[in-house]
Amino acid sequence: MKLKDKVAIVTGGAQGIGRAYALRFAEEGAAVAIVDLRDEGAKKVEAEIAEKGGRAVAIKADVSSEESSNDMAKQVHDRFGRIDILMNNAAIYYDMDLTDSSIEYLRKMLDVNLLGILICGRAVFSYMREVGGGSIINISSTAAYPLPMPGMPVAENFGNYAYGLAKSGVVFLTKNMARTGGPHNIRVNAIAPGVTMSEATKKVVPDGIIEMLKAGASLGSTLEPWDLTGTAVYLASEDSKMMTGQTLVVDAGVWMNG
Repeated sequence: MKLKDKVAIVTGGAQGIGRAYALRFAEEGAAVAIVDLRDEGAKKVEAEIAEKGGRAVAIKADVSSEESSNDMAKQVHDRFGRIDILMNNAAIYYDMDLTDSSIEYLRKMLDVNLLGILICGRAVFSYMREVGGGSIINISSTAAYPLPMPGMPVAENFGNYAYGLAKSGVVFLTKNMARTGGPHNIRVNAIAPGVTMSEATKKVVPDGIIEMLKAGASLGSTLEPWDLTGTAVYLASEDSKMMTGQTLVVDAGVWMNG
C-alpha cells in the first residue's frame, strides 16, 4: 500500500471523481477526510470506506472560506494527528450554469475553483511543515487549453469562460505554490483531466462535444473517474518525491502538450 499511515484530505469528495480519489486513497492505506458542502454524500463515502476496513471522516466545509477551511484542517489534524496529502478537487462543475456569463458568476466560479485551492493550501501548510512535508494535488482541466468547437454560434461580446479561466489559473498557482512549499518539502502538482464520465459531465457537457473529444482521443475513449486515481496516488506517494510544480494531462491523448 503506497499511502500506508498517511492522512489525506479530498475536497469535493462526496461524489464523482472526488469520491473515486477518496476510495482509492483509502485502498492504498490512507486515512481520508472527505470534505464537501454535500454533507450527506460525504457521509456515504465515509461509510463506504469504513465498510472496507478503512479510516475516514466526513467534514462539511466551504473551500472558498478561510474560516471554514482552517476549521476543516484543524478537525482533520485533531482527528488523525497529522496531514500529509491535500487533494484540491472541489469545484463548481456539477452545478455549473453554462448560460450565465455575468461577472458576478465569474467571481463565484473563481472563488471556489481557483481561490479555494490557495485557501485550502494555506490551511494545511503548517500541519504539513510539522511532519516534514507533504503532497498537494490540485485539479486543473484540459478546459484550461481553449479548443475550437465546430458549430458554436458567433458571440456578441467576450464571454467570461469562467471554468476554463479558473482551471488555467490552477496551472500557474500550482507552480507558485510549489516554489513556496519546496523548502519545507511540500510538493505541489496538478492533474488536468480530459472529459471524464462522472455524473457532473453527463449533466453539464452536451453529448455532441463528448463524442467529438472521444473521436479526437488517441486512445479512442473518454475517461471514467477511476482512471484518474492512479495518477493521484503517484503524485501523493513517494514514487513522485522529486516532482513538483508539474501539471499532468490525463485525457486519453486529446491534448499532446510538450
